[in-house]
Amino acid sequence: MIIMQGIRKEYRMGDNVVAALDGVDIHIKPHEFVSIIGPSGSGKSTLMNIIGCLDTADEGTYIFDGQEISDYSEDELATIRGKKIGFVFQQFNLLPKLTARENVELPLIYQGVSVRRRHERSEEVLRRVGLLERMNHKPTELSGGQQQRVAIARALAGNPTLILADEPTGNLDSKTGAEVMNLFHELHEAGNTIVLITHDAKIAAQTPRAIHIHDGRVLEPAGEGEVVI
Repeated sequence: MIIMQGIRKEYRMGDNVVAALDGVDIHIKPHEFVSIIGPSGSGKSTLMNIIGCLDTADEGTYIFDGQEISDYSEDELATIRGKKIGFVFQQFNLLPKLTARENVELPLIYQGVSVRRRHERSEEVLRRVGLLERMNHKPTELSGGQQQRVAIARALAGNPTLILADEPTGNLDSKTGAEVMNLFHELHEAGNTIVLITHDAKIAAQTPRAIHIHDGRVLEPAGEGEVVI
């Protein structure tokens, strides 16, 4: 699913050059549920942006779903983002004037899906996250946990190859966060590939595999005889 080798990304800050990622190697198999954990400034946000084709590396190789990414044009990257990656964000990023159903249908509109199929698919994924009965409610009429479930449904709508979740429990209380994590586990058991970005060790501990990043480098053996790469 994801093969990264020697990924390097630098940013210039005045006269200084900072290596946000310094030779990162990562392999993630199809249908895995993996967390990427690190403190603020560790490089995890930069890594997430590259995994999600929101940015490209300065050096190294990134193969996503069998495709070499680094030489793609911005239009080609946009196509990959739209069709193969479902994003879930800490801030939910729902449009306040749209209902839950209309928010879920947005990526399908961009893909040119027919109205009938959009309605069918939005109902399918809202039912999957347990919110079908709330589909005509706007975000302000939903709790934080319900808004995040709508965001997850939106990520699922286009049947993506990868679900990329950035601090998905960061704005939720512990009980609601646990409910959202349970939903991610259900999605994983159903065959979805999930990469979850977090700074929270308790959240990372709930995923089958955790990749630790610090100062732009991937660290840490996962267990005896196994190394996280």
